[in-house]
Amino acid sequence: MSKFTEFFARNKKKLLIGVGVFFSLLLIAVTAFLLNRERILKYAVAKVIQKVEAKYPATLKIGNAKFLDLNTVLVTDIALLPNDQPKLLQLDTVAATVSFRSLFLGRMVFKQFDVANGKITAFKQDSTDNFSFLYRKKATGETADSTAKKSNYGTLLNRLIETAFENVPDGVNFRNLGVVFKNDGRTIDMNLPTMLLEDGNIDARMTITTETVTNTMFVRGVIDPAKYLLSAKFYGDNQSGSIEVPYIQQKFGATMRFDTLSLSITDKVYKNDQLTIRGESSAHGLILNHPKIADENVTVQNGALKYVLTLGDHYYALEPESEVRINKAIFYPQMTYETRPNRKIGIKVDSPDIPANDLFGSLPPGLFDTFQGIKATGTFKYRMNFYVDMAQVDSLKFDSDLDAHNFQITDFGQNDLRKLNTEFTHTVYEKGKVVRTFPVGPSNPNFTPFNQIPDYLKYSILTAEDPRFFTHKGFHEGAFRHSLITNIKEGSFVRGGSTVSMQLVKNAFLTRKKTITRKVEEALIVWIIENLRLTSKQRMYEVYLNIIEWGPNVYGIKEAARFYFSKQPHELNLEESLFLASIVPKPKQYRTYFDAYGGLRAYPRYFFKLITGNMLKRGLISSSEHASVSPYVNLSGRAGSFIIPKPDTTHVQMMDTLELAPIDLLDF
Repeated sequence: MSKFTEFFARNKKKLLIGVGVFFSLLLIAVTAFLLNRERILKYAVAKVIQKVEAKYPATLKIGNAKFLDLNTVLVTDIALLPNDQPKLLQLDTVAATVSFRSLFLGRMVFKQFDVANGKITAFKQDSTDNFSFLYRKKATGETADSTAKKSNYGTLLNRLIETAFENVPDGVNFRNLGVVFKNDGRTIDMNLPTMLLEDGNIDARMTITTETVTNTMFVRGVIDPAKYLLSAKFYGDNQSGSIEVPYIQQKFGATMRFDTLSLSITDKVYKNDQLTIRGESSAHGLILNHPKIADENVTVQNGALKYVLTLGDHYYALEPESEVRINKAIFYPQMTYETRPNRKIGIKVDSPDIPANDLFGSLPPGLFDTFQGIKATGTFKYRMNFYVDMAQVDSLKFDSDLDAHNFQITDFGQNDLRKLNTEFTHTVYEKGKVVRTFPVGPSNPNFTPFNQIPDYLKYSILTAEDPRFFTHKGFHEGAFRHSLITNIKEGSFVRGGSTVSMQLVKNAFLTRKKTITRKVEEALIVWIIENLRLTSKQRMYEVYLNIIEWGPNVYGIKEAARFYFSKQPHELNLEESLFLASIVPKPKQYRTYFDAYGGLRAYPRYFFKLITGNMLKRGLISSSEHASVSPYVNLSGRAGSFIIPKPDTTHVQMMDTLELAPIDLLDF
C-alpha cells in the first residue's frame, strides 16, 4: 500500500468534510453573486451615466438593463442628448458580454457588444453643432492659452483621434446602424446593415447617400487602439462597380471615382503642441474629370501616397519623408503652409532616377496625350523649389530642373515631335473648336521664310517676349518667377511668363484649352525638343512667326502685314514691327490701342519707348533709328476700318500691365 493510500485511509473523514465545506462555500458565493449581480449591474449603469455626464455636457439615458444569461447583459433604449442640442445617439438594444473577473470584483467590464437598430444624427449649422463636445474639454474657465489653442488644429485633431481610439471596444457587431450628418444644409446619410469588429479586424457593408450620389461599398480593415493603427480598404460591390466621391461636383465642378481606395494611419505623435501623423493611401482605377485639369477623363490605374503630416498652431506641413507614386513614377513632395503672422507657402518636389519608359508609361491617359506610345532609353531626375512670404512677395523663390542621363527617344509613338523640321498641317483651336487648318511650309502661299522676315520684327518680338531665346534651352526661370510675383500681387492670372519655345509648342502641338496639365505637357515637350535639339532655333522661330495669331482670323506674319498695313513682311518698318510685337499677347484687342484721333494711346507708346531702348542697348538698332521712332502707325490695311474712335481714358499707369519679358531691364 502506498503512502498516499495510507494517508487517505487515515484522513478520509476529514478530507470528505473539507471537500464538502469547499463546495458549500462555493455554492454560497455563487448564490450570493446571482442574488447580487442585478444590484451590481444597476450600480455599473449608474456609474457609466455619472462618468459620461461628468465628462461631457450631455445627458445619457438608459431605459433598462438586465442579465440574459450568466454573463450577458441586455441594455435597451439608450440615448445621448447634448445639452440644449438635438439628440445625437439612439440605440434600441445593446447586448454585452461581461468579464467574470470584474463581476467577482464588484464591478463590470464589458468585452463584446452586439448593437442593433441604432441611429446617430449629427448636425452642424454655422458655428453650432451637437457633436464637437466629444473631443473638446469641458469648459472650466477660459484662459488666454486655451483660447489660442482653439486655432491649433493639431491639438483638436489629436484630441479627436485619442477619443476615438480610447473608446474602441474589443469586439462589436453592429446591425442596422444609421448615421446622418447634416452640415450647413447638406446631408450625408449612411446605413450599415452589418459592421463587425473582432480581434481588431473590421468587416462592414455600407451605403452612403448624398444629395446627388449613392454608393454601396464594402470595408475591410484592421484597428489597434494601443498603437493608434487604423487601416481600411473601400471597394464597390459587383452591381455598383466604382465608388464616386460626393460633393466634388458641387464644390469644385469635378467628378472623381475609384474601384478601390485604401487609407491608413500607422502612427501619431503629439509633442510641443504639434501633431504628426504617418500613414498611407492608395487608389486603383482612379478616374478624375475637371475642365481645369484636363479636357477629358484622367485615369490613374495605380496611385499611392505615403504621408507624414504635421499640424500645429497656424502651421501645416507635408514632411520630406512623404512619397507620391503614380503608376511606376515616384516623387518626394514637401509642403509647408503658415497662416500667422504672415501667410508663407513652401513647396519642394524631388525624385529618384526614374527610367524614361517608366515615366512615359506612367503618364495617365487623358493627360499628356502627346506622349502616348513614346519609347525611350535613359533616366530622368526632377527637382523643384518654391517659397513665398505673402508679406514680401518680391522675394519669391522659384527654381525647377529636369535632368536626364543617357536619354534618347527610340519611338515617338502617336506624335512625332520632329514634325517642325518639315512642312506640316497646323490646326487652330479656339474654345475647343477648330477654327482653321493650313499647311506650314512652301505649299502655303502665305508662308514666309525666315530670311524674308525683317530684323525689326524679329528683334522687337524677341526683346518683348523672350530676349534670350537663342541661348536658353526653352525656359527662363527669371521670367517665370516674375510672372508668379505679378499674378500673386494681382490676385489673378495676368501674366504667363512663357518663352517663345513654350508659345510655339502650345500652338503647334496642343489645343488652346487652359488646363493645369497642358502647361506641364507643354513644358515637357519644350524640354525634349530643346535638349535633344530636335529642331533648330531658327526653324522654331520661323514656324512661330508663321502660325501665331495676330488678330481676328489672322495667322502668320504675311496675313498680319497685309491685314494691318497692306504690305509684304519684308516691307515693314520699325514702327509697324513694334506695333505687331505689341499685340502678340492680346491680338484681338488691337483696336483699343488707338484714341479718337487715330493716335496711339499711352500703353503702346510706352511699349515703343521701352522696347526700342532695350534694342538700342543690345545693338539691334542704331542711335539714329532709336531717335527717329515715331509714336504713330498708319493702319492702311483692312484693320483700319475696324477702329472705333473712343475718348482716350488711358494714362501712363497702364504700364504696370505691360506683358513683357520681365528681366529685359536687368539684362543691360
